[in-house]
Amino acid sequence: MKLGIMQPYFLPYIGYFSLIKHVDNFILFDTVQFIRHGWIERNRILKPNKGWQYIQVPLIKKDGRNTLIKDVEINNNENWQNKILAQLKHYKKKAPNYFKVISLLDDIFSQRYEDIVSLNKVSLEKILLYLGIEKKIKVFSKMDLQIDEVNAPDEWALNVCKAIEGVNEYCNPPGGQGFFDKSKYDKSGIKLKFQKVTLTEYSQNRDKFEAGLSILDVMMFNSADVICEMLQEFELV
Repeated sequence: MKLGIMQPYFLPYIGYFSLIKHVDNFILFDTVQFIRHGWIERNRILKPNKGWQYIQVPLIKKDGRNTLIKDVEINNNENWQNKILAQLKHYKKKAPNYFKVISLLDDIFSQRYEDIVSLNKVSLEKILLYLGIEKKIKVFSKMDLQIDEVNAPDEWALNVCKAIEGVNEYCNPPGGQGFFDKSKYDKSGIKLKFQKVTLTEYSQNRDKFEAGLSILDVMMFNSADVICEMLQEFELV
C-alpha cells in the first residue's frame, strides 16, 4: 500500500492532487507547528490583467510558535467567502468553466467552518469528486494513531507508515527530498519515492502563462477529463 502525507493546503496547485490520486491512502498532517503566510490559509489565482494575486482565509491570531495546525481557527467575523468569489469574477470573461467552478465553490462555502483543517479537507474532497476521483482523506489528529518517537524531521512520515498495517511505500513531493534519509526507510521495508509533477501549460487567454496557481485556475480553463490527463504527467525519482 502506498501512502501520501501532506499538510492541509488551501485549494492547492495541481501537483497536490496528482499525489492524492496516485497513492492508496492520503493523510492530512495537522499536528505540527503552524507557519503563518504559507499554503495552509492562502493560494494564488490570476490577477485581472497580468500577474497573480492571493486568495486567503482570515485566521484568528494566536502565538504561531505554540499553535499546531489542527488548532488554527478561521475568523468568521470577516466575509471571506464573498471576497474570494469577488476576486474570481474577472475569470467570467475568459474562462469557459467559470460557472462550474463558482458553483463548486458555492457548495464548499455553504458550510460553516470553525477551523482551517476542516475547510481544507472538505475543499479537497469536493474537488476530487468534481474530477471524478474517488479517494478518502484522513486527518492525522483524528486517527488516534500511536507512532514511535520522532527524532528527526524525516521520521514523521516513516513512523506513520510503520504504524499503519500494509504500508510498504511512501510518496512525497520532490521539494522535501533533501532532508529524507532513504536508508531509514529501506531498513523498515518501505520504498521512498518522490513524485515530480510536470506543470503542463494551458491557455489562460493571456500573453504570459502563470504556472503553479491554485487548482481553481486549472479548473477554470480545463475540463475534468483534461485535468485528469494532466494529473498523469509526473515522474517518480
